[in-house]
Amino acid sequence: MTELKTRARPAALVLTPAAEQRITDLMSRAPEGAIGVKLSTPRRGCSGLAYSVDYVSAENPMDEKIETPGGTFYVDGGSILYLIGSRMDWKEDDFTAGFVFENPNAKGMCGCGESFTV
Repeated sequence: MTELKTRARPAALVLTPAAEQRITDLMSRAPEGAIGVKLSTPRRGCSGLAYSVDYVSAENPMDEKIETPGGTFYVDGGSILYLIGSRMDWKEDDFTAGFVFENPNAKGMCGCGESFTV
């Protein structure tokens, strides 16, 4: 009988080193009871969906779980289809700081860049 080999499933999205460091920073000052940071795509803005990153205090088995050096990062199970193949980065300059997403599933963005459509 031949042994079936399985390969590891790739993560739904890729975190850059800067994004992983930001997760480490967030977890170092997380509120009591927080077990990680979670990305979701709630309906919001002119184009329909927005990126939202928040602390999470309970694990949902439907969420994608990504272990980073500084803590656990979750991707909302209902948002996975909108995010597959995305890259999440952290950018800072003199005027702004925030997570930046390269999402191959996004077909358009609103003028202010707060929301996207798939």
